[in-house]
Amino acid sequence: MVDGTNCISGRLCSKVSKLLLQGNRVSVVNSEKVMVSGNKYEVIESYKDKLEVSSVTNPIHGPFHPRRPDTIITKMVRGMVPKRKPSGMQAFKRLRVYIGIPDELKNSTMQTFDDAKITKQQSFYISMGDVAKQIGWKGVV
Repeated sequence: MVDGTNCISGRLCSKVSKLLLQGNRVSVVNSEKVMVSGNKYEVIESYKDKLEVSSVTNPIHGPFHPRRPDTIITKMVRGMVPKRKPSGMQAFKRLRVYIGIPDELKNSTMQTFDDAKITKQQSFYISMGDVAKQIGWKGVV
């Protein structure tokens, strides 16, 4: 079980994808507290620009963009595993991402990645929960 509090999203997801490809089951908790580095306004604008990508003929056909913090993290990890190969498909099935800490995992030991932690002041980062609220997440699970 990996705690995502104050971890940079890309570094955390690369570590998690490596663990998945080695055959481990990984649960990421506190996905709303994972940090994205960069200027807050530019990060939010880049996520809003991604939301504008849709099908020209009929937007119902997708692509569909995640707005919840756990699904954003899940899609980031999915981009880091070979999702079309059998090893990548099996690895992706072993991933669970949660908002907060679920009751069944409260007594488990948490693993943290020290090299994925933030190194500057917190004002240089924005949390994934804040990004998700700006792009349409209602804040409820």
